[in-house]
Amino acid sequence: MHLASEAIAALQAAGFVGTWDTDVPAGRSVLDAGAASMLAGSPSLAGQPLPLDIALGRIDPRDRGWVFGKIRRVRQSGGPVSLEFRVLTGPGDVRWILNRGFLAPDPSGTLHGRGVYLDVTDLYAPSPPPAGHGGDPGQTDPLEAAADHCIQAHAALERHGDGYLRMLSDMLLLGIGRTLARR
Repeated sequence: MHLASEAIAALQAAGFVGTWDTDVPAGRSVLDAGAASMLAGSPSLAGQPLPLDIALGRIDPRDRGWVFGKIRRVRQSGGPVSLEFRVLTGPGDVRWILNRGFLAPDPSGTLHGRGVYLDVTDLYAPSPPPAGHGGDPGQTDPLEAAADHCIQAHAALERHGDGYLRMLSDMLLLGIGRTLARR
């Protein structure tokens, strides 16, 4: 089972939090222990069918309205789920979570969904300038500043819901990330 241990290590390195499984007609989601702990606030809620407001009880109030609205819309039509939002895990502790999944009819025709949560907080954390970058340590690197602004724009475009603009911001972030990685 060498492959399984490598997969687990890769998932942990990628920020894997946990999984969700949604019965759309019932309006309930089942979370695994990691997701229940991070998003609902208690691993004891794992495996239990939970209403949305409990399953996502720790979402930052600033994101709650648009996240729940987008989930309600995808629960009507099915399709991909891709949301990035803040979760309050403790006093002053904010984690950024990426929710990816898909809702589709099961063999009986009932809309059902599955997905994962990833912790992407590191994308929002300020980082020190790269070694050998030079310049005043108090000054922000222009490319890192651009990345920070693009991340904020990306989050705003996600809330706006325009797929084309979201794709453009994805491409810009990818380009900036590649340039930063080459340094």
